[in-house]
Amino acid sequence: MQQRQERAPTLRAVVFDIGETLIDESTEYGAWADWLGVPRHTFSAMFGAVIALGDDYRDTFQHFRPGFDLAVERLRREDAGVPEHFDDSDFYPDVRPCLTALKELGFLVGVAGNQTARAEQLLRQLNLPVDFIGTSAGWGVEKPSPAFFEKVISECGFLPGEIAYVGDRLDNDVLPALSAGMIAVFLRRGPWGYIHAMHPDSAKAHLRVKSLDELPQHLQALTTPQR
Repeated sequence: MQQRQERAPTLRAVVFDIGETLIDESTEYGAWADWLGVPRHTFSAMFGAVIALGDDYRDTFQHFRPGFDLAVERLRREDAGVPEHFDDSDFYPDVRPCLTALKELGFLVGVAGNQTARAEQLLRQLNLPVDFIGTSAGWGVEKPSPAFFEKVISECGFLPGEIAYVGDRLDNDVLPALSAGMIAVFLRRGPWGYIHAMHPDSAKAHLRVKSLDELPQHLQALTTPQR
């Protein structure tokens, strides 16, 4: 773990990205590989190549099926009885312990990321120990738009500098959170996490961690929450 030297203002809320921060997306991307009829390791390799180039991850599908429309294919998967799905087993093992610890420390805890309406429904069924859940589908705006982070701030009801946003991506999480005046936490895991960890901009995060197990202790070291 590395952190910048300056101290944050009093931290009162912690908000988490979803994909590859809370949820291991291996199941869903494996399902897409199966849907496309390509080996899973081939899909994963192409996925990594696309994001390493800094391209939109959705371009991955175009390499296998030019003209691929993700929204249309989601509907086709639903009609075929294989809709988007995840459950408690898809959470990284450190997720529930971290969320619970932060709640016990007195933080307001939220979850907010670029997700479909179905994903939001699934999340709400899993009884996470959080105060709110927000998604791009539900809010009508997606990261990295400043409007998304304004919505996060509004949901928390605190000043931007009193809110930490935790994510695995520089482009969608760390940099826009910093621009919004929030405390940025970079989590090195998942394909973006490992690729973006090598970028100089990762040093801009207030805090860099390899596991959510580290987070409660390090957030306490940065600042003392108000109860």
